[in-house]
Amino acid sequence: MTLLVMVPPQRESTAGWAERLMAEVPGLTVARPSAEDAAWALREADAAYGVLPVESLAATTRLRWFQAQQAGPPPGFYYPELVAHPVVVTNMRDTYTDHVATHTLSLVLALCRGLPRYIRDQQTASWNPDWDPEAIVSLSEATALVVGVGALGTEIGRLLAAFGTRVTGIDVRPSARPGFADVLPVEALDEQLPLADLVILTVPHTPDTEGMIDARRLKLLKASAYFVNVGRGPTVQLDALDAALAAGQLRGAALDVFETEPLPDDHPLWRRPEVLITPHVAGVGPHEAERRFAVLLDNARRFVAGDTLINVVDKSKWF
Repeated sequence: MTLLVMVPPQRESTAGWAERLMAEVPGLTVARPSAEDAAWALREADAAYGVLPVESLAATTRLRWFQAQQAGPPPGFYYPELVAHPVVVTNMRDTYTDHVATHTLSLVLALCRGLPRYIRDQQTASWNPDWDPEAIVSLSEATALVVGVGALGTEIGRLLAAFGTRVTGIDVRPSARPGFADVLPVEALDEQLPLADLVILTVPHTPDTEGMIDARRLKLLKASAYFVNVGRGPTVQLDALDAALAAGQLRGAALDVFETEPLPDDHPLWRRPEVLITPHVAGVGPHEAERRFAVLLDNARRFVAGDTLINVVDKSKWF
């Protein structure tokens, strides 16, 4: 028998998963131990699901597969001991691409149509229409730069292209994508930033992307550009972004993820009228738990059968 341990604590949405996995995958035993019994269970585990702290990894003796419960786990997930361990790590990428892409388009449309201003006016019952054509960004005449063209970036580009937007991508593995005029290597980022009316960041948090949007790169943006981050918070230096907005180096921003979460209530970005903030909710939507279960089930079947797993992570790069 193959033993998979669901490492505590587990989300309420995973209740019943152990029984379902065992019913669907002959030869698989699934344990859902308490926190007190986790180390004992992990000693015999062939596979694990959830978050595996360094002390829990040290308790294992035969672990060969570890399924992360997120597409982009939080900072510290890929610690040195895990990277060095022979265990194969898989993640949950592409389980809520449609939700995040829809949220991203909501942010883009709100910025381009000036909705943050009107939302503020609504709070004070102020009838204050702005008829200046320059107050609006026409997507049919705009250029968007999508930084990170995985499943999420590809879907965002496809949706933007439907509005007539010219979409360029930047990716570590550049290749043609539907809706994109071009997808370029990372080395082209600095030359592309000054050309974009919209810069949309979808990249995961990795050693290479941490702090990639800094004061130097923010100075490369058009003063009329909007910046959107729906990837991971540590990729953007928030104080540098606030300073750039204060200096008029860009037109505005929309953020769903932050360098520090929750965003401290005294951070000046909360009070910037040209900034739209949502509290890391872009992935919210129906069927999220079932989609994650489907990935776990598929990989459990493959693991027991000795087949190649899906969503395998390059641990040294964290994605």
